[in-house]
Amino acid sequence: MSISLAPSLLLSMPQLKDPNFERTVVLLCRHGEDGAFGLVINRPVLTTGRVAVNLDPPFETDRELQVWVGGPVEPQRSWMLVHGRLPDEAPAGGLTITDDLYLSTSPTLLRQSLAPDPPPGVRLVVGYAGWGPGQLEEELQASAWLLSDVDPGFIFSTQSEKMWESAIRRLGADPGALQMSKGVH
Repeated sequence: MSISLAPSLLLSMPQLKDPNFERTVVLLCRHGEDGAFGLVINRPVLTTGRVAVNLDPPFETDRELQVWVGGPVEPQRSWMLVHGRLPDEAPAGGLTITDDLYLSTSPTLLRQSLAPDPPPGVRLVVGYAGWGPGQLEEELQASAWLLSDVDPGFIFSTQSEKMWESAIRRLGADPGALQMSKGVH
């Protein structure tokens, strides 16, 4: 049995040329022998136009929504990344990442997040980053990622366009001085 690297932040290195992960910060939520699951946390998009969500009863909104692209896998799938104390009764379908950071698929929370005054500390994330068995370990061996600790305050308070550089600096490194190695495609 290998040691789980989750929870942690994965910081892409310059040699990672996949456009889905260039200059990304990934929240590694699960990691084990069967692979890994994470969410890119520094790729926001602003929706425009009408947004219809498959809830019962159906929900529609015309307001602009901040949606975060969690990765290239299953872009039709969504979660809410929640910063705060886990409720005593966690909603079904949730995933605890740390004591004060979890993923939720709660329809009630989704409805609240889409309302005109959404709750603070909740991000709507679509898609995810996934790795098959041993794939993440190979990418780490090829120096495609740096590992960092998870700090929910950092995740929710750092501007998305500055997050990658700030995360590298938190490790004591200069992002401009990162060296290319043999590379990962």
